[in-house]
Amino acid sequence: MLAKRIIPCLDIKDGRVVKGIKFLNLKDIGDPVELAKYYNKEGADELCFLDITASHEERKILLDIVEAVANEVFIPFTVGGGITSTKEMKEILRAGADKITINSAAIKNPELITEGATRFGSQCIVLAIDAKYNLEKKTWDVYTKGGRENTNLNAIEWAKKGVKLGAGEILLTSMDADGTKNGYDIKLTKKIVDAVDVPIIASGGAGKTKDITEVFIETNCDAALVASILHYKDVTIAKIKEQMEEEELPVRWVEEE
Repeated sequence: MLAKRIIPCLDIKDGRVVKGIKFLNLKDIGDPVELAKYYNKEGADELCFLDITASHEERKILLDIVEAVANEVFIPFTVGGGITSTKEMKEILRAGADKITINSAAIKNPELITEGATRFGSQCIVLAIDAKYNLEKKTWDVYTKGGRENTNLNAIEWAKKGVKLGAGEILLTSMDADGTKNGYDIKLTKKIVDAVDVPIIASGGAGKTKDITEVFIETNCDAALVASILHYKDVTIAKIKEQMEEEELPVRWVEEE
């Protein structure tokens, strides 16, 4: 069985790492390059870098920061935010990223998923889905532009379509759980895991190590994106992985040099 991955997430705004609750009230956490170095050393399996205001501000991603981070980490590195073309994907990959994640642009132009997968390989294209529960429809809607716009797309159906178009992985964020530290949205995550046959990264809501082991056990997702509890030093990656081992989950430990 493949090891379950722990992926620290760096949400970037104005060149700084920030974190909020349910996509609002963003607080400055620190320098992305220093945090990337720290998480690389601490044993993260991968790293995710999201320029969270690029789409809303209709600008390109901050390539200089991508390059600076890539120079400091030796683990797979996923980058997203404001990417609208394969040309921009190529620039980001050249800057040192290993994978590209797209959200708003994929909804506006679904063929971008296919174009990216054809040019760089499906394993390189991560479809990001920001989902929020709709009480009236009793399902989850997909949001874009950093959670500002409701597309009225059904998250489960969009995940299926995205994979059919060529996405090799899905980064699934529960907007309802994001930053709350109340645990991942198990119901939503399981629905998406059961709907598609590509790896799913669960995101939004980790407050303690038990939340992380729970999402792996209850949904069989492949990775957990973690931000608040790592940024605020509530727990270490090593402690998370020790708890995972206790729960008999497959873990990858970084070999000591």
